[in-house]
This record gives sequence, C-alpha cells and structure tokens, in this order.
Amino acid sequence: MSARSAFRSAHTLIAIATCGVLSACEQAPQGSAAPLAAASAAQPARPVAVAFAPPPSSAIPDDAFGVVVRQGEALFRNTPAHAPQYTGNTLSCRNCHLDAGRLADSAPMWAAWVSYPAYRSKNRHVNTFEERLQDCFRFSMNGKAPPSGSPALVALEAYSYWMASGAPTHAVLRGAGYPRLPKPAQGWDYARGQALYTEHCALCHGADGQGLLVEGKPWFPPLWGPQSYNWGAGMSRLDLAAGFIKANMPLGNGNSLSDQQAWDVAYYIDSHERPQDPRYLGSIEATRRQFHDGPYETYGRTVNGHLLGVGSGVSGGSTVTQAARGRTTTTLRD
Repeated sequence: MSARSAFRSAHTLIAIATCGVLSACEQAPQGSAAPLAAASAAQPARPVAVAFAPPPSSAIPDDAFGVVVRQGEALFRNTPAHAPQYTGNTLSCRNCHLDAGRLADSAPMWAAWVSYPAYRSKNRHVNTFEERLQDCFRFSMNGKAPPSGSPALVALEAYSYWMASGAPTHAVLRGAGYPRLPKPAQGWDYARGQALYTEHCALCHGADGQGLLVEGKPWFPPLWGPQSYNWGAGMSRLDLAAGFIKANMPLGNGNSLSDQQAWDVAYYIDSHERPQDPRYLGSIEATRRQFHDGPYETYGRTVNGHLLGVGSGVSGGSTVTQAARGRTTTTLRD
C-alpha cells in the first residue's frame, strides 16, 4: 500500500473524556471477616455497561432532519472548513473522537449524548450537551464558543442525537469516554516517552509534533505547538491523554502499547508548549492553582528546565490559513 493510500485510509488523532471516583472503606479488626463482608455488601453494585452500536451513516434519513444530520457529520469530519469562524487551529472534532465520533473508547458522541446534562468539576456546574460542545471549540480547537442555538451547534447536536438512536438513558454504555488506566507504578518519564514517540508516533505526527499535511490539507493533527489544542483542553491532562493513546494509538493498532508506555507517551506530548489556557489569570502560577492543580497536569510544572504554560501561538483566535483549513462550499453561518 502506498503512503498516500495509508494516509487516506486513516482517521486522525487527538483531544472530551471521563473522571474517576475513588472509594474507600474502613479497615476491619484483624481476624474479623464478618465486618469486611458487611462492608462489601454495603457497597453499591457497579452498573453493568450496556452494549450499543450506532446506526451506519447510510441510514441517515432522507428528509429535512437528515439534511442537518449530514451537516453535523461534515462539520465533525472537517471542523475548520465548515465552522471557520469558531476554530483557531487545524484540528477537527474527529481528532479526539475517532471514526467521526462513532468509535468506542474514543469518547464516542452516541455515548456523550445520553450522558448530559451532567455536573462537570471543570467548571463546577451542571452542563448541557450544548455547553459541552462549546467547550470543545474553546479549548480543543482553540477557538470561540458558537452562540447557543447557532447552526453549527444545532448540526452537531442533531448528528449526535441521531447516532444515539435507540441508546438507553441513565445507563453506562460500553465504550463511553476514554479508558481509565491505573496510575503507573513507574510514574511517567520524558526520555522513555520520547523514544516511544519516535518509534510509534513520529511517522504520522512528525518528529516535531506538528502533524502532517497532504496536498496542503491536514491529515494527521499536530500534538503540540500553535496549531494544537490549548492548555485548557482535556487532552492536556495526562490521565485522559494516556487512556486515549492506550485504546487508539498507533492509529489502527490500538491496545498495542502497554499502560506504562501510554503514560510515558502522554507525558512526552504534554511536556511541550501549546496555546495558552483561555482562562489565563495573568500569571502561570495563578492559572495553575485555579485550573491545573491536579496530579495529572503538566501546566505550570518545569520539565527539562522549561516552565510549561508560557503558551505557543494565539489563544482563542485563529492562526489558520484558508489553505490549511481546506475549502468547502457548505460553511454554516449564523
């Protein structure tokens, strides 16, 4: 197979995910089995994950609703081309949600649709699905949030709603979000991650992490630098990035890396500069304390003598040329 054919068969990488809940129980007196059994019995049973498969694109209805669903799918596959007024880099929705939002363990949109409204610790209030989409534009695509009810958001909501046709609500769907990996016993390491990146990632994403263009159009996304997701994106968190990498990378060969390798690659990628967090409070330290004080954050930490968080490129404003975006005749206008 030619390199160009390989490029055309691939779907791109990167940047929305799930949070873990830790539970603990008191230690029973030594030699006392009954209290342990009682404690175990008192623990709520874990919900059983429900299998679900979205309908094929060929089943999109041939009516007025289907027109909007197809607009959403097109926007999902090439966001900068169809919503340039809201994007600030070359990333598209499908970079973080593979197979146009259909692939399990890649934060599929059919699972996201039935998960909202939901409380998010990131902004400390209950979010609607529309608000969650707005954050993707603001952080992952380093752009601006489309106004509520705008054609772009309506199209994405219609596409997600249609993909979730028949999915149960108030249920955990198998393959929702990204897998949660146990914290690695060896921690994470820049040198190990760099070696793994060179071996497994650089062919598609470039040795410099700036992605790959084919005939002037983005085929594989940049993982750091001015055209990548900004410091506010979920993919800048090591646990989310590691889960995505483990399940989905290298592209077409997911679950080939060990958990440890996924953590190390995530650390290497997220130890490079990217556009500033749009919530920046005037200093790296203040922004770190307010928004990046968790154990899986690299923002505001020093790696190889460099304090991360200076920023690269423009935050929340487009630095993308029309040629890099690609051309389209179906740009959605407000």
